[in-house]
Amino acid sequence: MTETLLSTTFSTFQALPFSDRCHRVWQRGDHLLVGVSPGNSYFSQLRIAQLVRWGRQFFDAVDVVYADLHVDTQYAVNGYPAELALRRAGKEIKATRRRIERGVALAGRGGVGVHALSEFADTAVYRRLCGEVAAALDEDAEFRAAAELMAAGFLASRLPEDETPTADQLAAGLGYIAAELPFFLDTPGLLGVESSVSCYHVELPLTPVLFGRDHGLRAAPGQGYAVLRPRVAPQLASAA
Repeated sequence: MTETLLSTTFSTFQALPFSDRCHRVWQRGDHLLVGVSPGNSYFSQLRIAQLVRWGRQFFDAVDVVYADLHVDTQYAVNGYPAELALRRAGKEIKATRRRIERGVALAGRGGVGVHALSEFADTAVYRRLCGEVAAALDEDAEFRAAAELMAAGFLASRLPEDETPTADQLAAGLGYIAAELPFFLDTPGLLGVESSVSCYHVELPLTPVLFGRDHGLRAAPGQGYAVLRPRVAPQLASAA
């Protein structure tokens, strides 16, 4: 059963931790994780600057992690030849990192890390979490249904309007989502922080599965999730 969002409103963003537990993690103020997907126009340079500056007011540290795994696969399953898919993905990933780095610099705040998802691919914690995700996709119907819904939402922005994803496209979307999920499960274990809140501007289909149920694959005790919505038109406030 999905728990009621708890609303905590501050000056620039409205923060809505998903549950009481997520709210307690939020109140600890240890760490905020901002995840960025290549090609997502929501995360402009200015938006990233605003998020970072705002986040550093309420958290001891902020990290931005951007997806750079399985991006080429999204182009390949949409008809791009393999070499062209790799080039397009590489260009998109580089543009995303530049946008993040410029946003962080514009924010003018320390204590902010910028990481590619691939930096964690060979770590024991990330491999373990990926294994747990893969097992849940195979064995947990509730988890898989939510993951497929999340993948379909991701694919919708890349497909023509009203076009249903093919089986190959859905599989590629699931691979992309699965690579990101460790940071919804256990950012503290991945980054070595006491606790962490992962944020996004909408509630995701997997949120109630990972943070609201009492069985199956769930987020670690020190992991929280919050919807973080702008309250005003994006503009960089003056330095505090």
